[in-house]
Amino acid sequence: MKILLLGSSGLVGNSLLKELKKSKKNSVILSPSSKNLNLIDFDKTKNYLNKVKPDHVYLAAAKVGGIYANEKYQGEFIYENLMISTNVIHASYLANVKKLLFLGSSCIYPKKTKQPIKENYLLTGSLEPTNSAYAVSKIAGIKMCEAYRNQFNKDFRSVMPTNIYGKNDNFDNLDSHVLPALINKIHQAKIENRDFVEVWGTGKPKRDFMYSDDLARACVKIMNISKMKYNKLCHKNYNFINIGSGKEISIRDLANKICKVIGYDGKLKFNTSMKDGTYRKLLDNTKLAKLNFKEKFSLDEGIKMTYVDFLKKNEKKI
Repeated sequence: MKILLLGSSGLVGNSLLKELKKSKKNSVILSPSSKNLNLIDFDKTKNYLNKVKPDHVYLAAAKVGGIYANEKYQGEFIYENLMISTNVIHASYLANVKKLLFLGSSCIYPKKTKQPIKENYLLTGSLEPTNSAYAVSKIAGIKMCEAYRNQFNKDFRSVMPTNIYGKNDNFDNLDSHVLPALINKIHQAKIENRDFVEVWGTGKPKRDFMYSDDLARACVKIMNISKMKYNKLCHKNYNFINIGSGKEISIRDLANKICKVIGYDGKLKFNTSMKDGTYRKLLDNTKLAKLNFKEKFSLDEGIKMTYVDFLKKNEKKI
């Protein structure tokens, strides 16, 4: 079998590459970088897939960021992610790819919706404004996979991950997601002996976090099941599967956990002029549970491993 992994240099893609190498030892795994394959260029994407003829495609490539980046770079986020999804899915169809897995995001769901969030809550309300551009691009990818399943009988699948973190994460204070940003901020506060660390927002919103290696295992598990089993789990009008931990934690409590791991004794100062985003995003894991999937890493374990990776990257030791 020949497997094509797109986005292998990112957080999720890096974990997927490790999992595929471990669980698909008899397969050829291709993982071109963005420098070698520009997925925004349709002709280059089509020609590459026609040349290598993969059996399976994992589409983890995307332009991603936290609440600040999503709001500031809306045009870039919607354009680049739409182009990547459209080009890869259509090129996979033309190259007669047997299976494709599209990775979306929990931000596709309405800002105000019932908790935990079931797959059929998609498009039942308005999106969170700060990341609506990114969300629309991901919804388009889901719907494109559904359309190709329905019209062309292609086995194109979609998964909706929760908030993912782990090794190889982006720790930038402005452009990263909340957990790695907090690790960076709290680490800096400790080494500079600051009395407090600033946390954006009120600290009240709750999030569902999963370690990237666990997400990778779930993705491969979903790709391994038969088309019939996948179809039974899904529905033609919401043909995708949530992947989450089934647990949620407030940003305040998350920040306190990170303080304990890092050994920072200062105070948390919440900047309420910064936006909170969606108040709750706890995904319903009913479909995933039917596949007997269980996480390996708790949030405490995951934060510790992520912090170790952060230290290695920054060559700083406390």
